[in-house]
Amino acid sequence: MEHHRCFSALILTLMSCVHYSLSMERNKDIPTEKLLVLAVATQETDGFHRFMQSANYFKFNVKVLGMGEEWKGGDVGRSIGGGQKVRLLKEAMESLADQEDLVVLFVDSYDLIFAGGPEEIFRKFQQTNHKLVFAAEGIIWPDSRLAEKYPSVRNGKRFLNSGGFIGYARYIQKIVKQWDLHDNDDDQLFYTKVYVDPLQREKLNMTLDHKCEIFQNLNGAVDEVILKFGTERVRVRNTVYNSLPSIIHGNVNTKIYFNYLANYIPNVWNYEQGCTICDQDMVDLCENIKFPQVTVGIYIEQPTPFLPEFLERFLSLDYPNDKLNVFVHNSEVYHEKHIQKFWEENKDVFRSFKAVGPEENLTQGEARNMGMDLCRKDLSCDYYFSIDADVMLTNRQTIKLLIEQNRKIIGPLVTRHGKLWSNFWGALSLDGYYARSEDYIDIVQGKRVGVWNIPFMAHIYLIKGQTLRNELKNRNVFVLERLDPDMTVQRERESPSPESFQMLRPPQGVFMYVTNRHEFGRLISTANYNTSHYNNDLWQIFENPLDWREKYIHPNYTRIFTDNVLEQPCPDVFWFPVLSEKACDELVEELENYGSWSGGRHEDKRINGGYETVPTDDIHMKQIDFDKEWLHFIREIISPVTLKVFSGYYTKGYAIMNFVVKYTPNRQAYLRPHHDSSTFTINIALNNKGLDFQGGGCRFHRYNCSIESPRKGWSFMHPGRLTHLHEGLPTTNGTRYIAVSFIDP
Repeated sequence: MEHHRCFSALILTLMSCVHYSLSMERNKDIPTEKLLVLAVATQETDGFHRFMQSANYFKFNVKVLGMGEEWKGGDVGRSIGGGQKVRLLKEAMESLADQEDLVVLFVDSYDLIFAGGPEEIFRKFQQTNHKLVFAAEGIIWPDSRLAEKYPSVRNGKRFLNSGGFIGYARYIQKIVKQWDLHDNDDDQLFYTKVYVDPLQREKLNMTLDHKCEIFQNLNGAVDEVILKFGTERVRVRNTVYNSLPSIIHGNVNTKIYFNYLANYIPNVWNYEQGCTICDQDMVDLCENIKFPQVTVGIYIEQPTPFLPEFLERFLSLDYPNDKLNVFVHNSEVYHEKHIQKFWEENKDVFRSFKAVGPEENLTQGEARNMGMDLCRKDLSCDYYFSIDADVMLTNRQTIKLLIEQNRKIIGPLVTRHGKLWSNFWGALSLDGYYARSEDYIDIVQGKRVGVWNIPFMAHIYLIKGQTLRNELKNRNVFVLERLDPDMTVQRERESPSPESFQMLRPPQGVFMYVTNRHEFGRLISTANYNTSHYNNDLWQIFENPLDWREKYIHPNYTRIFTDNVLEQPCPDVFWFPVLSEKACDELVEELENYGSWSGGRHEDKRINGGYETVPTDDIHMKQIDFDKEWLHFIREIISPVTLKVFSGYYTKGYAIMNFVVKYTPNRQAYLRPHHDSSTFTINIALNNKGLDFQGGGCRFHRYNCSIESPRKGWSFMHPGRLTHLHEGLPTTNGTRYIAVSFIDP
């Protein structure tokens, strides 16, 4: 009995040793140089360069199959095809199959990146204890009838995906040597039929990467994956299987989301370093080189505020004018006067100048393609720069900065001031409308800075001339999009306009980028732009407050608070800069165009009671429908000064009487002594003494103090009741204009 127990123990020990030996043989380390990556790419597309960038980051040994060969594998993104990939792999494996320990990783290239390195992939492959591992997905393609033949899977993805697989060379050779079909037959169907055959599956020792340890296919799994930021690089984590896939594949209709992930993976952008590749392959535009020739397309497709300022900013761009060919399309009759003036003053400034007006009756798409064609057909055109008139460029280096980034299509980030509205979309909803990408707000607000691959862009962008002549040859890349009603809610309740607009949509395979590495400028709102006035920009104080301030507020206004640029010529009479020359001129023009001056009569139906004790020859702001804009101006611009000079008094910033007075020797030359029905009054000079009129000024009786040389754009501010009895001194020649408000009556 004792002898029998010893014999049994010996047998168990031998069996254990044999099992351990086989296990060690199966799991022995394979040198990383024994891993060869094979990828198919017939052209060096943007996607291919991105793939190689990720491969080089991890130092993979990559061999590209089919480069320069005509693609005959069909449109695999939309239908069956891809057999050419199997044929190319079959040819390559003929010289590799005899390498006993060689492991081959076969992957797509245009829509695939690495998130892990060779050592990691080796380890995960060995842990499968199989000779051949294919990627897996939850959606069967291309023949759903084969679903019932797949082995059941308790937990994980059940169906084979041919976009990536890894295995020993001799086993891959065994499977691909069975290929005897055509280049346009389906590669995934071929591999599927092998896998669902139990005998073949066992013979080839095949399995699928059911839990996405190595391969992460995004089709049907977008909701499963999230970015995982580490200290060294960025990964994707599959939240269903808690795995960190080593290879990310943006197959089928997941390209936009895949591009979003590839903006970070493997080490494109992270929190510690920011953008790690933004300075790679840049063009050096130093002063001693020949600047590229640029065709500029300027598009005015709707009534647009501040157009003269837009044109001034364009003229101030720091780029040689003799390298610019300018094409202007203006679809608005209202703006013909602006374009005519611009053309007359600058027709000889640029290398060439062409303008097309509303009489041509071109659609937006036709006009924009006309501009692109000017570059397409001109072999000396290095770049095409498209800019809409609602883009206010504040960075004079914009064209240079875009060229230096060396992308086929790139645009500068521009946003509406203080809003989340921008010139790009970060994602797309399933029904084809705007969706906000996870990083959209951080990019717009400058919390993440870099160069970002995006799906849609509008308003302003730069395209390489070679790209127009090749990838975008004879393509209308401007697709007319109509806004979904819900977009106003999705985009912060800011619909750009009820009409259609244009978005740039390049063909698949051509990447488009937006950069926020610099401050470039802003978008202005064209909504609710009323062109029924004489100077319509005056009414833009609500829609475009920053541009309104830049145009209409005195350049020294802010110095009131920083450098105390404020005078006190009489007791409690404060004098400060407030309106720009342009504001004064346009307000006077607006009133003279209206023309209904009151004549300085006591009877006045415009005021309560119909009688004015101290009448002036004036026009009320209400008469030109400018009252609410003027009250907003008082609250935003005048009230802060009030808080500074009348310590302890907090103004309501409200006024019933807001008007412009006209003094002329032959109508009303002066105003007799009076008190104003206000807590305090502002009195803004709208033109120049000595140039536009003689005489004039204001005398405060109690203090025997006169101010006889008012400055254009400067305002007096003084108490209205009790203490500051005052009179308007006679205007002896010309016409004097002042804007007056009785504030806090």
